Amino acid sequence: MTPHKYFIVTATAPVNIAVIKYWGKRDEVLILPLNDSVSFTLSQDQLCATTTACISPAFTNDAFWLNGKEESLENPRIQNCLKEIRRRAKESCSSCGSEDDITSWPVHICSANNFPTAAGLASSAAGYAAMVVAVAEVYGVSGGDLSVAARQGSGSACRSVLGGIVRWYKGEQLDGSDSVARQVAPPDHFGELHAILCVASGRRKKTGSTEGMRRCVKTSLVMNMRLTSTVDARTKNIVKAIAEKDWSSFCDLTMSDSQEMHAACLTASPPVVYMTDTSHAVVELVHEYNRVVVKEGQPQLKICYTFDAGPNACLFVPAAAVGQVMSLLLKVFPPSDHCTLDTYLRGLPCPTPQLIPSLEAVSLDLINNFHSANSPAGIKLQYFMHTTVGEGPRVIAKESHNNKPSEVPKSSDVSNTSGATPSCHLIDPLTGAPIFGPAVS
Repeated sequence: MTPHKYFIVTATAPVNIAVIKYWGKRDEVLILPLNDSVSFTLSQDQLCATTTACISPAFTNDAFWLNGKEESLENPRIQNCLKEIRRRAKESCSSCGSEDDITSWPVHICSANNFPTAAGLASSAAGYAAMVVAVAEVYGVSGGDLSVAARQGSGSACRSVLGGIVRWYKGEQLDGSDSVARQVAPPDHFGELHAILCVASGRRKKTGSTEGMRRCVKTSLVMNMRLTSTVDARTKNIVKAIAEKDWSSFCDLTMSDSQEMHAACLTASPPVVYMTDTSHAVVELVHEYNRVVVKEGQPQLKICYTFDAGPNACLFVPAAAVGQVMSLLLKVFPPSDHCTLDTYLRGLPCPTPQLIPSLEAVSLDLINNFHSANSPAGIKLQYFMHTTVGEGPRVIAKESHNNKPSEVPKSSDVSNTSGATPSCHLIDPLTGAPIFGPAVS
């Protein structure tokens, strides 16, 4: 049998949550935004996309699987990412045109998320970032700015190729060459900062982000005000708050931007509705909590919410406040009778101490507001995900093989520095055997 070469890379990439929102494009083909955006990168220990990329001269064509299902590669965004990575690979290729020219080898890509797709949790950002990192690594592309390549898949993906606090510059050039992401501060800039995702729904949203942006830009007066009067000034102020470690101002600016984005959505024609009664209940809880801690002279314990294009809140919480905040959330939004605490409170373990008297009083008022006979039905959460601010993408496995088709490496042959078995697999087109990941039943 003729030996076949396989180069395999697995990478993970994080979710990022914008505190200054990317909402609206100046170029939909190149995915160039109308304003700068700023985000926190979340830890990959709880939320990430995992992508395996394998190249081989034995493959006859490119192929792609998402969450175990083969998907079409006709998607121009995926094609744009692959073209950009291959272009860079050819620029640095020392064997182009020879038998060992890997830039001509087809790639098989398998990606999986460990969180709901298309529910307002930046799933596409993590997915495209992981894909770009894995494909760049497998084609030998080292160095350079991967945010430009990731941006061509999903705009916010450019922020997921970096950790900590990240700013995506809208740029001015028509070709988008200056629309790049840069790290503003490391993950520990505000000390140990936690994130609590309040998941109201994991279902696919009715109006996708692309359509929602387009509708707001065309029809919303609030969107026009945002772009001409408010968002640039707010971005300048939040960058200043970051530089000065002014957490209280940072919280206020974050919540204001979230409110403005969703106001723009509601004033579009027809309206774009992402938030629900449960979303607004979480907003009320945060403001009541902040009122108490500010009144008691502890503004450093303030928390903030932000909503992407979906009903799920992300709360950013200083470590010193996590216990009280989680206790308040659990009291106001308890798990349903058929849900255990382990499935309701996911991610990092979290203490739930007894509420201080002032927050106990807040909880009773909120319970009366949300769960009385006159309250809207269905104010409840599906679960919480507790994590922290974290680092950028990781390459967790990298292997090269020169095997006969019958000796294609199984998952047990491939090292995995994360200690976890990847949740995706690739299939050898010659033998049907898994190249990477768990065996196919």
